[in-house]
Amino acid sequence: MSTPDVAPPPERFNFAAHLLALNAGHPERVAFVDDRGRLTYGELDERVRRTAAALRGAGLRREERVLLMMVDCNDWPVAFLGAMYAGVVPVAVNTLLTADDIAYMLEHSRAQAVIASGALLPVVNNAMVKADHEVELVVVSQPAAPLRALPEPGSPLTTRELDFDDFLRDAKPLARPAPTAGDDPGFWLYSSGSTGRPKGTVHSQANPYWSSELYGRRLLGLRADDICFSAAKLFFAYGLGNALTFPLTVGATTLLMGERPTPEAIFRRWRGGVEGVRPTIFFGAPTGYAGMLAHPGLPARSEVALRMASSAGEALPAEIGQRFKAHFGVDIVDGIGSTEMLHIFLSNRPGDVRYGTTGWPVPGYEIELRGEGGGPVPDGEPGDLYIHGPSAAMMYWGNRTKTRETFQGGWTKSGDKYVRNPDGTYTYSGRSDDMLKVSGIYVSPFEVEATLVQHPAVLEAAVIGITDTDGLTKTKAFVVLKDGAAATDDELKAFVKDKLAPYKYPRVIEFVAELPKTATGKIQRFRLREREAKPS
Repeated sequence: MSTPDVAPPPERFNFAAHLLALNAGHPERVAFVDDRGRLTYGELDERVRRTAAALRGAGLRREERVLLMMVDCNDWPVAFLGAMYAGVVPVAVNTLLTADDIAYMLEHSRAQAVIASGALLPVVNNAMVKADHEVELVVVSQPAAPLRALPEPGSPLTTRELDFDDFLRDAKPLARPAPTAGDDPGFWLYSSGSTGRPKGTVHSQANPYWSSELYGRRLLGLRADDICFSAAKLFFAYGLGNALTFPLTVGATTLLMGERPTPEAIFRRWRGGVEGVRPTIFFGAPTGYAGMLAHPGLPARSEVALRMASSAGEALPAEIGQRFKAHFGVDIVDGIGSTEMLHIFLSNRPGDVRYGTTGWPVPGYEIELRGEGGGPVPDGEPGDLYIHGPSAAMMYWGNRTKTRETFQGGWTKSGDKYVRNPDGTYTYSGRSDDMLKVSGIYVSPFEVEATLVQHPAVLEAAVIGITDTDGLTKTKAFVVLKDGAAATDDELKAFVKDKLAPYKYPRVIEFVAELPKTATGKIQRFRLREREAKPS
């Protein structure tokens, strides 16, 4: 596919100011809806510029960091864009992390302030006690308890706390944004850290411009009359695009949800249970789609207003996409993105979905599959996935070794294995460190997992390699059954043998109540490998 004709942003570019300018002509249109009310584009404009002025007034300077520890609500985009407007760098962090994790991020980012949701303030305070780094100001959105204007005598904390609304009240909206360049640091996102310490991924002011124009506007075809709803939270790269940068680029409305994305919580919003707003675009992940399709409260097609659904985080099993399409009459557009590339770079297209594949390169991005020696691999053979595109991160902060390993001469190494098909689509084979070699032949755990979940009794599956008594690698599957369903290991083995090459079937099957996952819903196969490695 050809590179689309997208003009690059000007050399002097501030992404927050860009979004405000795009939407200046319709101040009455609703930008965000959360459980507490609506925020129009006009109100967003004023509050973003007030936040920028308040941060400047609090002494924060260009490129200093402010940590965002917030649940999804209308204050989240105000805080994030307000920081960017001021040239301050917001660091969005996972609200499910522990105080130890947050303490590490405070030290690593050297954040000069924190903006936190009231419900998360105890975790933030605990982290600040643990951290070898002082933060003087914590701004609290929706306080759950009285705030501390000044530290109490003898308190281990030296910070003062301010209500977010009070913080903005006396600030005069900043008339002009910080004169940032497109290549200046814009914001940070931390990687999930599923295999070690999370990495501070630094994105430029221009990166969200590119992902929004290339993917959100042109490939997905989002419109001003859309209502976007993302199960993935704003602190994830996937959620940030879905619920902030993409809809604001086209002047759409976003429905935000602070609670966990359970099927019940999602269905309530699909049915218009919050402010009467029914989403037209839903962004989810394969694990969530599987749970929703298996839930007894699944809405009827007539109860929802969906015109399109999106999936990322892990490859979507074909069976899940086909069942969703059969029930709701809309496709799930599956793609793959990463924190390092900010959003999706390889994707199916609305109206042209090849279930079982991750589709084609997003126009504006190049894809290469490389073998162990670094050369290209032929179609049909698995290779390491490399991406070249304009939204690649600048670096991992304070981690030169990992930066060099991942960002290689304009190309980004994803850590995924893929196969290119004759029609130009790509099929996921697993993470590079998850691939198995059985009987001298590579086996993709994902292929076996995707086959197992086609069985009517199976909800989820994860496949790893184990070593038998002869020192040979065999496949083992961990299987979660649907509520009330039953199946035997011999039945499932025969099911896989019937659909795949015989050597790929799992030699061992263990039934489990749940699978270990990251906060993004990705299966942590390394946890299963660690468990198998422990002596019994």
